[in-house]
Amino acid sequence: MSIFVLEHLPIAVFAGVSVILSTIIFGASYVLSILNPDTEKLSTYECGFEPYEDARNAIDIRFYLVAILFIIFDLETIYIYPWAVNLSHISSIGFWSIVDFLVELCLGFVYAWKVGALEWE
Repeated sequence: MSIFVLEHLPIAVFAGVSVILSTIIFGASYVLSILNPDTEKLSTYECGFEPYEDARNAIDIRFYLVAILFIIFDLETIYIYPWAVNLSHISSIGFWSIVDFLVELCLGFVYAWKVGALEWE
């Protein structure tokens, strides 16, 4: 066998096993599942609202505001983890840039708090 085949054989075996296993799991779940559909199970679920209302009802903007704020602050705090792991290996420029990032993140949080975006009435 060539060196190329020997190097890529574990990847091919892994891909083959994963395709076979996923086919078995999918087939077993289809064969063993109990198909008992009713109107409530087949209905659309949206945002905790009753799905039988008119689709043109106004949805409170606070849901979107809270979702956007969660995405902003949650995703931006993910950047802190690699910085904390490599803190002993970064230069002073890296340290001060993350300090600047944290200050801006805290200022954004304080601003959202002050304008009442986090209050639910």
